[in-house]
Amino acid sequence: MTLQADLIHIFNGIPFTTRSSAELLRSLDGFQAREDDLLLISYPKSGTHWLAEIMKHLYPSKVSLTPPIEFGEVSKLEELNNMTTKRIVPTHLNYAMLPKDFKAKKCKAIYIIRNPKDTAVSLFHYYRDNPNLPTIEGWSTYLDLFLQGEVVCGSWFDHVLGWEEHRNEMGTLFLYYESMKKDLFQSVRKISNYLGININDSEIHDICKKTSFSEMKDNVEKENSEPENTVCSLTSNKRLIFRKGTVGDWKHYFTNKQNRLFDETCETKMDSSSLAKHILYED
Repeated sequence: MTLQADLIHIFNGIPFTTRSSAELLRSLDGFQAREDDLLLISYPKSGTHWLAEIMKHLYPSKVSLTPPIEFGEVSKLEELNNMTTKRIVPTHLNYAMLPKDFKAKKCKAIYIIRNPKDTAVSLFHYYRDNPNLPTIEGWSTYLDLFLQGEVVCGSWFDHVLGWEEHRNEMGTLFLYYESMKKDLFQSVRKISNYLGININDSEIHDICKKTSFSEMKDNVEKENSEPENTVCSLTSNKRLIFRKGTVGDWKHYFTNKQNRLFDETCETKMDSSSLAKHILYED
């Protein structure tokens, strides 16, 4: 894979697509948060859109779901400042790059973690299908880059560790993609409790039905993509967002040698992580 100059730039040592302008990224530290802002955080291809869909049903017509704060030109920040309703702000930023005012105001934040093997596979397909990302030479080359943190948004390991290290500073709620797949009802209940939203079992079952992977994918296929209406900083084409959504798809891509190397890397990098101990790699 090559870092094509018209698609990727490096900011603070992390690869970003040029859809996140350097001027915007430099301006983030001055962004003014609000105490009722809600952050939806993830490494790419980990389930932010899923979380966003759940939020749409938990907060029907009472909030503004913004584009990712790192997406676009610097003028985007003024648009966010002009919003009058409660803001739900998606982001793939690591903790260090998150605007300081979110931290100072201790805004609520939900971080969704997906196992890194399935994340790597999903991002691999995203690289292949997304014209906003550089061309890749193949799975083996890509996997080496993923392990080295040389893909868009940097290292999965560093991203998780950075947010985990500061988890108590903002009272971040951590969710597991795989656990949500197993029991979405309990996950929606956990989210509603965290946000202080009163909701009954019938309403939760309705949200679960409307936010199932198949339902969301079908809805995307039927609707027209709106370039400015996206919670993804990597594309405005919603049809690229949903592929399989399964757990354990990585087994169809990793050779035994690659799997051993990946496990060794995880063991080394995530040894201190309590979050990593609860990640599931198969159904």
